[in-house]
Amino acid sequence: MNGIKAIGVLTSGGDAPGMNPAIRAVTRAAICEGWKVYGIYRGWEGLIHGEIKEFSTESVSNLMQRGGTILKTARSDEFRTVEGRAKAYETIRKFGIDALIVIGGNGSLAGAQDLAREYDIPVIGLPGTIDNDLYGTDHTIGYDTALNTIVECVDKIHDTATSHDRIFFVEVMGRDAGFLAQNSAIAAGA
Repeated sequence: MNGIKAIGVLTSGGDAPGMNPAIRAVTRAAICEGWKVYGIYRGWEGLIHGEIKEFSTESVSNLMQRGGTILKTARSDEFRTVEGRAKAYETIRKFGIDALIVIGGNGSLAGAQDLAREYDIPVIGLPGTIDNDLYGTDHTIGYDTALNTIVECVDKIHDTATSHDRIFFVEVMGRDAGFLAQNSAIAAGA
């Protein structure tokens, strides 16, 4: 990481619990290293269009308990094109950003890999998705909180089902992986 003086941090794709604490940790750690930190709003779309603000430690205060992402998030069809990534790289150069931290799921990190490969820019991906479907990590940012939220809700539904001698079907998110469905069913006693 020699020669880095400024980093950009963005969240892309779906939001996940824990993204804000991750933004806070990245920002504060980078500032301790003496680096400038730029928050990039609305993911890859914001990078293309220059929706960027320099962060200070105060910019990321009081984030630990907040859900979602203060950086907002969006999906970007334009970034999926070579031309879109070229625009994003021009924005990176315009702001003097030397490296990126990308917090997101498989689509976000695939985009990060494309950008790094095409423009030889250092990119670190933090796996942030409730789906828990990224290789190389036991639990992604957001998975545990989503799992516990499901179990808490199912416990409440169970009370009503018992009172009325009924059954309920509960559908959860999780894309193709099924980790949330399987583990919440086990934890809730389905």
